Amino acid sequence: MKFGDFVEVNPLVSLGRKKEYSFVEMANVAPGYRFVEPGQKRVLKGSGAKFEDGDTLFARITPCLENGKIAQVERLEGAVGFGSTEFFVFRGKEGVSDSDFVYYLSLSDAIRLPAQKSMTGASGRQRADIEAIKNIDLSFLDNLSLPNQKQLASVLSNYDFFLKNNSRRIAILEEMAQSLYREWFVHFRFPGHEQAKFIDSMMGQVPYGWQIISASKAIQVNPKTKLAKEGEKPFVPMSGLSEDSMLIGDIQMKSGNSGAKYMNGDTLFSRITPCLQNGKIGYVQYLDEVNPVGFGSTEFIVLRETELLTSEFIYLLARSMPFRENAIKSMTGATGRQRVQNACFDSFKLALPPKALLEKFTESVQPMFKSIFNLTRRNENLKQQRDMLLPKLISGQIQL
Repeated sequence: MKFGDFVEVNPLVSLGRKKEYSFVEMANVAPGYRFVEPGQKRVLKGSGAKFEDGDTLFARITPCLENGKIAQVERLEGAVGFGSTEFFVFRGKEGVSDSDFVYYLSLSDAIRLPAQKSMTGASGRQRADIEAIKNIDLSFLDNLSLPNQKQLASVLSNYDFFLKNNSRRIAILEEMAQSLYREWFVHFRFPGHEQAKFIDSMMGQVPYGWQIISASKAIQVNPKTKLAKEGEKPFVPMSGLSEDSMLIGDIQMKSGNSGAKYMNGDTLFSRITPCLQNGKIGYVQYLDEVNPVGFGSTEFIVLRETELLTSEFIYLLARSMPFRENAIKSMTGATGRQRVQNACFDSFKLALPPKALLEKFTESVQPMFKSIFNLTRRNENLKQQRDMLLPKLISGQIQL
């Protein structure tokens, strides 16, 4: 049996032109996570992959396919939607295959490796060939009945259930930290604010005694950090930064030391368009005693704590829209390759809280940061366990 006989490939989905539907772009797909939800709604003008809830979206372009951008779509408004033209869409075939099993099958090397080998096209824009994928031999599944497919998918789904649950907890913790930052340092509703005296300043009304200071004086911008060229060290590419959380992924071990160098507690702030506009900002807390310094993309600006501001405050400040907008306004360069100018940190002013209040804030948010890190590590372990089990279940090495 061939893949094309087992799976509905790019099934027909009827959508009306010039109507608005849920839209999933490539950036919404997180490698290693089963489910993807639409990031927005768009008007369908003609092109784009069309799909239904439960369909598998399979990236066909490099490096998205190699990075594992494969996910099962859910929460589409009206249960239908469309997305990037760079998705293939796979669905279970009635009476033959189960859609959940199709997702796990697509995730396995049995499909991914032949798909990668089929890629053709100009360097950097290579795409998988759908006819080659349809012809992948699935004879090893000949004896796997539909009920057994569902049973196998159910076992693997347990891992993804915990991954999803942990991811929601991470999102809640990050929102709690950001809300507390806004409440205390943007709206000035910190503990005891009722008794505080407010005075006029270049930033408007601020608490009496809070010094107005430039960000460049309160934060170390691109501090010098030594890192030997020899040996492999943790490296983070731009793809490792999330657009909506502090999480850092796609960590690789590389030799050399070219690029931004950072330590635990540093904030990695993307400086190039459209990464900064998209919110690519990360907080480093994964380094250990063996590798206390890492390096990454030359397009990172490293922000480090000082005696005036803690690392948690700096990350949350960097995530705030006024800080990002100030940096975005400073961008110069050719269209599509514009970069932040470091002088923007001189022009950005902030009201420096008293040390005691800053310490109290740090005591409140630090456990949230640590919990996010611990949940992230749990998710990495869950993904490893699932991915070890996946090929053995698919190939029949482990019988249920």
